Amino acid sequence: MTFLGWIAALVLFLQLPIPFYWFVMHPQVSYWRRNPKAGYITGVLLSWLPVTVLLVIFHRELFRANWPPLWEIIAGLILIIFEAWIFWRVHRDLGAKRLVGQTELSGGGEIVHRGIYALIRHPRYMGSFLAILGACFLAGTRAMWLVAAIWLVLTRIAIALEERELHDRFGTAYEEYCRRVPRFVPVFAKPGEGFGPPRILK
Repeated sequence: MTFLGWIAALVLFLQLPIPFYWFVMHPQVSYWRRNPKAGYITGVLLSWLPVTVLLVIFHRELFRANWPPLWEIIAGLILIIFEAWIFWRVHRDLGAKRLVGQTELSGGGEIVHRGIYALIRHPRYMGSFLAILGACFLAGTRAMWLVAAIWLVLTRIAIALEERELHDRFGTAYEEYCRRVPRFVPVFAKPGEGFGPPRILK
């Protein structure tokens, strides 16, 4: 496996477990709110551990031994760097604790009017998708593209679970947020107009 293959593997290690983590957290959120530490431990064990094992077992199928064409290298690295920028913005707006679901487990949180969440509702997932797409270019195998397609379907299910939990927690305020802010594709205010849709701090 090439150096670029190791970069792709690192991306998969960081990104692939995310929907599985939320599959654990969201459906049983009322239980995990009474047992938050158990929730974190269970989520990690049922997401990162199996993904890591599968990456080790199927690394020959996922990562090619030769280097991809130059344009694929450039495209892959740009997408991964862009995801790193999105993650930095999300971390700045939410903080590390909210990234791992602290407010889901506390049942708290608030709606505010600034940051990247004023442009799109799910920048974390959008960034993850871009990173995995970048990893597909670097790895250059059919198996990797198949994994990305499956991940996309699973992530869409995780988003539905997350939006249901947010609706239960914030009610009509979240409905209004959804009407004003798209899921994935950012919208920007026209010149001279103020733009202040709310953002969910999760």
